[in-house]
Amino acid sequence: MNPHAEHVNSWYAASAEGPITFDALSGNSEADVCIVGAGYTGLSSAIHLAKRGYRVVVLEANRVGWGASGRNGGHVGTGQRADQDSLEKWVGTDTALALWQLGLDAVDLVCELISNHDIECELGVGNLHMAAKPRHARELADEVNHLTEAYGYSQASYLNREALAEQTSAQGMHGGMLDLGARHLHPLKYARGLARAASELGVTIFEQSSVIKWRDGANIVIETDNGSVKARKLVLACNGYLGKLAPAIAGNIMPINNFVIATEPLSSAQQQAVTKNNYSLSDSLFVINYWKLSGDGRLLFGGGENYTSRFPADIKAFVRPYMLKIYPELADVKIDYGWGGTLGITMNRMPDFGRISANTFYAQGFSGHGVPTATMAGKLLAAAIDGDCENFNLMASVPTHRFPGGTLLRWPGLVAGMLYYSLLDKIG
Repeated sequence: MNPHAEHVNSWYAASAEGPITFDALSGNSEADVCIVGAGYTGLSSAIHLAKRGYRVVVLEANRVGWGASGRNGGHVGTGQRADQDSLEKWVGTDTALALWQLGLDAVDLVCELISNHDIECELGVGNLHMAAKPRHARELADEVNHLTEAYGYSQASYLNREALAEQTSAQGMHGGMLDLGARHLHPLKYARGLARAASELGVTIFEQSSVIKWRDGANIVIETDNGSVKARKLVLACNGYLGKLAPAIAGNIMPINNFVIATEPLSSAQQQAVTKNNYSLSDSLFVINYWKLSGDGRLLFGGGENYTSRFPADIKAFVRPYMLKIYPELADVKIDYGWGGTLGITMNRMPDFGRISANTFYAQGFSGHGVPTATMAGKLLAAAIDGDCENFNLMASVPTHRFPGGTLLRWPGLVAGMLYYSLLDKIG
């Protein structure tokens, strides 16, 4: 067994009841489409391809949802990761509007999959995104007005400091945008639910089956240590765990590490203080803090990043100061879990969609917006493979850029840039 195959010691893994497991690939298999990666992108692709009548094999190096899909903050945000003002400048107002609608459709898709496949994953409503600086408050107010007037979006409202204080005891915030179109959930339960749905639709999933190489062509051959899959189409759904599998696209993304802690269950009064109406919450810093309550009343708080191949030796101690800066009243609360994960970011924070060849498709670089966007990516990949490329091409039309120096020099360049923005977070 792969020693890295089991889930990290997270609250998600501890609370996701009834894990489903799949055998490792042994021998040779055939499929219409082979998908590498059993996170949201791969599992959603598999579901939508199976519904279109394709024979699908999914290869997962570890366990279903082992990567970012089973470790993230569980926020299901509207729109795209980049703001609409930026998108309007990059692609024009008409395309920006289409991308906005696709972002709303992504949230609806998550909810539809949960409903249609009876996935119990602690689905909640609403996100409160808060201004960590006074100028951010003005920007959020302007954003709410722009979404209302230019996009006809009625689910977002601006809260001043007084109104914000009625929703949360979070310190250091200057206002916020409440988005009732957003959702939040238990990410690993959601991933496992997608895997169960895919399996019930006839998809073959192999865990502990790391791909070591693949050969492109009319018939693509994907090899693992103990077997191979021959397929007509290939989907690379690896995101931050792509490694050296596809050098042609590796330089389009940067793997970075993000960290989460889970407190002991809070009292009812503490839960109400953190979030009166059980919204997910986040702040406006470049190195963003994000948090929500778990189904059993814990605070799940994400804060801090690093850009090396190693996690901090003590993740609980690493993240705790970020939490206490916002909720100092939780100083005596015990931290039960601390874990990290790797996500893929792009230069402009928009996802990277494309093809390596006529038969090899990919989507990656969700940049912290992965629950809805990666789920939608799977649907768009399936449609593109079936000949309907309209929305896949829409996402691919947003210009993304390789990191300067490709995979060789992206680390020092990113570290310098992130340190600069971290400094701005501190000094305003």
